[in-house]
Amino acid sequence: MHHSARSTLEALDHQPTALARLDHQPTALARLDFAVEALVFASDVPLRAADVARAVGEVTGADVAPDAVAASVARLNDEYDGTDRAFRIHAFGGGYRMATVEVAAPFLRVLFSQLDERRLSRSLLETLAVVAYRQPVTKPEVDHVRGVGSDYALRSLLEKNLVGIAGRSDTVGRPLLYGTTDRFLDQFGLDSLDGLPRPREIDELLADPQFARERADLLSTLGPEALRPERSPADDLSAATDAFEPA
Repeated sequence: MHHSARSTLEALDHQPTALARLDHQPTALARLDFAVEALVFASDVPLRAADVARAVGEVTGADVAPDAVAASVARLNDEYDGTDRAFRIHAFGGGYRMATVEVAAPFLRVLFSQLDERRLSRSLLETLAVVAYRQPVTKPEVDHVRGVGSDYALRSLLEKNLVGIAGRSDTVGRPLLYGTTDRFLDQFGLDSLDGLPRPREIDELLADPQFARERADLLSTLGPEALRPERSPADDLSAATDAFEPA
């Protein structure tokens, strides 16, 4: 065991505080796991290991190390996996957050299929894709890639905190630069921008018969409104793929 993790656990064993008084958690490891699980479960945003460690430390008075938190998350996920739980603690947006496992998706798809008003429109998804792949990017650059104005889309994405201001360009007029936020990473299940699919991966996805079947199943659950003649997801992905081409 790592020295800092051991010292953390030893300190927890001797703290006459809230964690030490949890008699139903008989060991230091169990008490630490209990605290980590509670913090991650209760948070509405991804929690960094340092934030979890700080919270536990403030309660126990122990010097809790981030690597002890990471080890706790691994133990919790092993327990969830061993008992076939429907969720795991994932690394999203630079922190930890509870989320359901992939095999639970069909059940959740049915549950949320009626919440169309909470979905991003295709124009917003298209604009978000351009920003994600070209960031930091100016509005004129977004407009050029999409072929239409993006004022409303960018404003809406800013309001939803999926896009933020990343500075100003050095070009004439010093237009604003846009980039994605930590909330974008969280909402799309990414730990970092390195997790974005590459152009070849997008092409392979569109060519995969399984993708076509899943899309057809999804459209059937959404009803006739989803089949109205608009740009297809393939069109949106094509526009986003164009953003990879050298300027």
